[in-house]
Amino acid sequence: MQSIANLEQAILENLRQLPPDKQQEVLDFAEFLREKIVPKQPRRSLKGLWADQNIQITEEVIAEARHEMWGNFPREFSE
Repeated sequence: MQSIANLEQAILENLRQLPPDKQQEVLDFAEFLREKIVPKQPRRSLKGLWADQNIQITEEVIAEARHEMWGNFPREFSE
């Protein structure tokens, strides 16, 4: 396996031989790979975000909202 310095040098040499549009593709791919290895921040619970607002949302309230929103939605499509 190549050392990091040799690997970087080989990547740069190859990159310099590519036309600008292909260099952009390499950059896009490198950024994509970097995003995959960066740990993502855990999502905060909405309940936690609302904790200081004294908002109480119960299962019943959620069920009612779902029914209001989707209650008249056709379950089967007619042809």
